[in-house]
Amino acid sequence: MRMARFTPRFWVSAVVFALVVAFAVLGPLVFGGKAGEGVGGLYDPPSGSAWLGTDDLGHDVFTNLMLGTRTSLTIGLVSGVVATLIGVVVGLLAGYHGGMVEEALMGVTNVALAIPAIVVLILLSVAIDFRSIVAMAVVIAITSWPWTARAVRAQTSSVRTREHLDVARLSGARTFDILMWDVLPYLMSYIAMAFVLQVSSAILAEAGLSLLGLGPSGSVSLGIMLNWALVGESLLNGAWWAFLPPTILLTLVAFALLMLQSSLDEVFNPRLRRGRRQRGAAAGAGAGASVSLVTSGAVAAETLDVGSAGEPVAEPGVGERVVGSGPDRTSERSGSA
Repeated sequence: MRMARFTPRFWVSAVVFALVVAFAVLGPLVFGGKAGEGVGGLYDPPSGSAWLGTDDLGHDVFTNLMLGTRTSLTIGLVSGVVATLIGVVVGLLAGYHGGMVEEALMGVTNVALAIPAIVVLILLSVAIDFRSIVAMAVVIAITSWPWTARAVRAQTSSVRTREHLDVARLSGARTFDILMWDVLPYLMSYIAMAFVLQVSSAILAEAGLSLLGLGPSGSVSLGIMLNWALVGESLLNGAWWAFLPPTILLTLVAFALLMLQSSLDEVFNPRLRRGRRQRGAAAGAGAGASVSLVTSGAVAAETLDVGSAGEPVAEPGVGERVVGSGPDRTSERSGSA
């Protein structure tokens, strides 16, 4: 089996995401601090005791940033796992069985896709009395699994007609074993990319809900930090350190995950890499041809003599002499009458 060739884009995005995870996991262990602990006054600027200043309640922004990043990543990962699992199960069953099973499952999926996700998220979040981290993750996963199910169903439908599946059915293999060992391995690349996108969308969905005041109860997240900055009018007070750090981290995480998903597509589909290299080679060849043409034109121009009227006139050949000068000059062959 050939080893996957990871692109530079993959390594850059993976390193960025790994640094964010290390900041969220190891930061509280190294630097300490507790959420909601007052360390200063109202919107104190960054200093030696509070590296990113304080918020409108006197809390350390740096400590909240570490703990908030951990909460947002936890919600994203849990929601990504749940949503991907639901989507894979529904897509596998619909694509493998076909017929009425596929129509029923895809009907539910299409209905779920037709309902605006933000409306469902808000209604479910309001209905829950205590919004724990796991509850928030499950609520987000309930609204984000359908598109994964559709993608998996399409791939499963193309795999189920292969000959080795017919052999497995004739040999008496159970449906569960066929799906696990004969179908699922063909879908792992799609599942991996779907999981990355699910994590990214869940983190952004949590930030949106928390910004509306519907975030996880009794904890801090990047979205809750933005909500505190909005309620406390940090922008009007000039306290950029209250809203800029969580905004940068959210953007960084979303950008890294999207780049990671795009690079995984190239890793699992070598034709994309070959196409990119061919386009680059074609562009380089075109640039080289342009340089060659320009160089050839410059050399050709140097072999022409420009007359007084600015018109290029060829130099006389062997056995010719110039008669006259300027634009009226002509050439005649030596020895002619």
